[in-house]
Amino acid sequence: MRERRADTRGGRRQQAGTQQHAIRARIASEAARLISESGIRDYALAKRKAAARLGVDAESALPNNVEIENALREHQRLFHAADQPLRLRALRETAVEAMRFFAAFEPRLVGAVLDGTADAHSAVCLHLFSDDPDAPTRLLDEHGIDHRSESRRLRVGPDRDAEYPVLRFAVDDATIDVTVFPYDGLRQAPLDRVDGKPMPRATRAALGNLLDDEVAG
Repeated sequence: MRERRADTRGGRRQQAGTQQHAIRARIASEAARLISESGIRDYALAKRKAAARLGVDAESALPNNVEIENALREHQRLFHAADQPLRLRALRETAVEAMRFFAAFEPRLVGAVLDGTADAHSAVCLHLFSDDPDAPTRLLDEHGIDHRSESRRLRVGPDRDAEYPVLRFAVDDATIDVTVFPYDGLRQAPLDRVDGKPMPRATRAALGNLLDDEVAG
C-alpha cells in the first residue's frame, strides 16, 4: 500500500514537472514572438509580457534568458528563414564600416549582431575604449553626424553595476549604439544579460572572418 502511494506521489510530481516545462516553453515562445515582432530587446520585460498574455502569474513558471534566446532562434528559423539572415549580414557589414570609423577606440562588436539573433529591430552595438570619454563624441561632431547621448548601467561583477556613456546615431536604415568604456575596460567585458558570463566581444578582424565564413558556407 505504501509503495503504491509513493508511486502515485511520484507520478503526480512528474506530471507537475511536465506541465511546468510546457508552460515555460509556451512563455518562451510567446516572448520570442514579442522580441521578434515588437522589437523588445529586454528579455525580462518580454517574458513578463508573455506570461501576462498567457495568464500565468507564477514566478517559478518563467523561463530563464537562455530559454528565451533558444526560443528566439527557433522563431527566426521557422518564421523568418528567408529575411533574417539577409538582415543579419547587412547589419554585420554596417558594423564593419562603423568599426573602421571608430578604429582609434579599439571597437568591439557585441549583442545580437554578433550572436546571430539580430533582426529588423536590432541596433549595431559597439564597445569603444578611451580614457577621454568625450573623444568619440568629438569624432562624430567633426564629421557632422547627428547623434543622441544617453547612459547605460551594466553589470560588471556579481554584485556591482557601473554606468557608462552611450551614443546612438543612424547610418542608412541601421542604428549604431556605442557604449564608451575607459581603456582598461578592454581587459574585462561586462556580464551578459543572457547567461551572466562576460559578454562576448569581437574585433573588426574577427567579424570579417565571420562574414567570410558565411560566404564560404
